[in-house]
Amino acid sequence: MTEKRHIFSILVDNKPGVLSGIVGLFSGRGYNIESLCVAETNEPDVSRITMVSIGDKPVIEQIKKQLYKLINVIKVNDLTETEYVQRELVLIKVTAKQDQRAEILRIVDIFRGKIVDVGFEHYTIEVTGPVEKLAAILKMLKPMGIKDVARTGNIALPRNQ
Repeated sequence: MTEKRHIFSILVDNKPGVLSGIVGLFSGRGYNIESLCVAETNEPDVSRITMVSIGDKPVIEQIKKQLYKLINVIKVNDLTETEYVQRELVLIKVTAKQDQRAEILRIVDIFRGKIVDVGFEHYTIEVTGPVEKLAAILKMLKPMGIKDVARTGNIALPRNQ
């Protein structure tokens, strides 16, 4: 069977130790977490965990079953086969020598990013969007000299629900 990238939206009780239990489940079973993002929802007692993992159909089904066994898990939604909106935020610190600055600003504008910090020899750029967009801007900025990158991981919500 073919392994596929899956995006899970998991609603959980907003309590200490819940995330630790989910991460422990994944590590204990040998499942990889490619991306993980957690935050409170519009309900203060509920958090949404957006998690990306890779696996074939039996592994993904096993992951869902194991997640539902955890007491503090309210709902598990595998968004992969549905319509959903997905975004990620990346901060990129890039070398910005005087002769490169105009080109960097042009690239940032094309990708609808923004400069959030300026130094004598660097720019820090903020860009949000789907993973493919972030990969593309990183590829464009690589020749300039990327000094550092920080990414949030994926966040996602289903459409029409």
